[in-house]
Amino acid sequence: MAQNNQNDKMSREEAGRKGGEATAKNHDREFYQEIGREGGEARSENNDGNEGKMSREEAGRKGGEARARQRNNDN
Repeated sequence: MAQNNQNDKMSREEAGRKGGEATAKNHDREFYQEIGREGGEARSENNDGNEGKMSREEAGRKGGEARARQRNNDN
């Protein structure tokens, strides 16, 4: 699909897509819930007391807004 002309190497985008698809085939919903929980805990630990950092609430809002814009552009 999205290939570079140099030696028919795969683009980063294509490699990422293929890797994501392979991971999704090998893992279930609980896997993604667990890594999300662990990431949230790590983020919480790293941001305690750091007022200059983005809050989880703000990060979620911004991520949701970006995803909504992406969905609107897909249509």
